[in-house]
Amino acid sequence: MDAAESWRVITAQRLAVADLLDGLTDAEWEAPSLCAGWRARDVAAHLALAPQPPGPLAMTAAAIRAGGRFHRLNHDMAVRHAARSPVELVAELRQHAASQRLPAVTNYRNILFDVLVHAQDIAVPLRRRLGMPRDAAVAGADRVWTMGWPFWARRRFKGTRLVATDADWSAGAGQEISAPIASLLLLLTGRTAAGNAQAVRTGCG
Repeated sequence: MDAAESWRVITAQRLAVADLLDGLTDAEWEAPSLCAGWRARDVAAHLALAPQPPGPLAMTAAAIRAGGRFHRLNHDMAVRHAARSPVELVAELRQHAASQRLPAVTNYRNILFDVLVHAQDIAVPLRRRLGMPRDAAVAGADRVWTMGWPFWARRRFKGTRLVATDADWSAGAGQEISAPIASLLLLLTGRTAAGNAQAVRTGCG
């Protein structure tokens, strides 16, 4: 997928998450996500923050508070932003859905799989259906497989061949795991192949 199509998917996914969140009860906003230690509202806040990144000074201060730990930094920033009301978080997602602003340390390829996976982090535990575009999931799986840190997918799945059952995608060699490409993307990013509500071992963000 090229940059233009990736941004179209990112925009559509942000709006789809906003629509999903708009229908949640207060209890569902506080429910655990697929990310260990993250509520649905924390994941929503993380997605809302992505197109409005803090400046260098704020990021430096947050990194110091987190002891330089990436996953802790992401978690703490999300939790602080999640203090906003559900109405405010949904409004932010919609307002910035088409924004192409990026945190300094990332790119649109990472934002693409980030929004795809985090959408499922919210939807799956709440048993809500939120579609994942197949071509975008393929692009996300390619990116995660080749990027190394923070998921180290090739290392974690050494001796395993991953095969998508609904797309022309495969990776690795060895014992085969077959699943829809959306489930494989969740698996590659530390979620389970079936996309059920087990904790993420590699962290979220």
